[in-house]
Amino acid sequence: MTGAYLVTGASKGIGRAIAKEIAAAGFPVIALARESIDLGVTGAELANLNSNSLTISCDLGDGADIAAAAKIIASKYSHLSGIVHNAGMIGPIEHMLEVEGADWDRSIQVNLIGVQDLTNRLSSMIGDKNHTRIVTVSSGAAKRAVPHWSAYCVAKAGLDMWTMCMAEEGESKNISAMSISPGIVDTEMQVKIRAAEKFPLVENFRSYHSTGELSAPGDVAKQFLPYCIGRLGGNGQRLDVRDL
Repeated sequence: MTGAYLVTGASKGIGRAIAKEIAAAGFPVIALARESIDLGVTGAELANLNSNSLTISCDLGDGADIAAAAKIIASKYSHLSGIVHNAGMIGPIEHMLEVEGADWDRSIQVNLIGVQDLTNRLSSMIGDKNHTRIVTVSSGAAKRAVPHWSAYCVAKAGLDMWTMCMAEEGESKNISAMSISPGIVDTEMQVKIRAAEKFPLVENFRSYHSTGELSAPGDVAKQFLPYCIGRLGGNGQRLDVRDL
């Protein structure tokens, strides 16, 4: 039995591109993101590709939003064939001894804690008789410290370990999990990085953009697709799109 695929952060960038690739491959997609005009656009595009798709507004920084979204998903679908945990935020881009505590906490909540909360609330819909593939979107920042990105680095490192734990504990429940780093992609996150004047490496990222080194979200999504739907990739793997 094939169920729906849940993609978080699906209103734009990599998330929207992955959601569209999955829907175009013939699967219903649940697109999750904060309420916005972009989410509405994504919903219309997905409906044209697969009429059983759905968009749900949800802020992964808000536990009540996560609970409400999980309830809607459970009321409309019986099984999730896959989850793509793509939602994330780069900020705060600040020295870790100067950053506001609330901003740092929100980054950890959105990038890491919300992943566990949402997945846990959907536990009755994943694995068991039918396989579920969980993919988390990783980053090079999970492997090395980037100045002024402390919250993002910590969250992404934690997300990699979360994925490994899910791979270990989910295997007996017919769940496989893996993480994929997309490389440097032309998204709104990159726009925010290039605008961060106090970021020590800002000129590096401006150069990536000006010299055309950024990947297009659609190209990255095509590489992600076979892993998201379980046709490629092993349980517990961590991959980089640039090596595929």
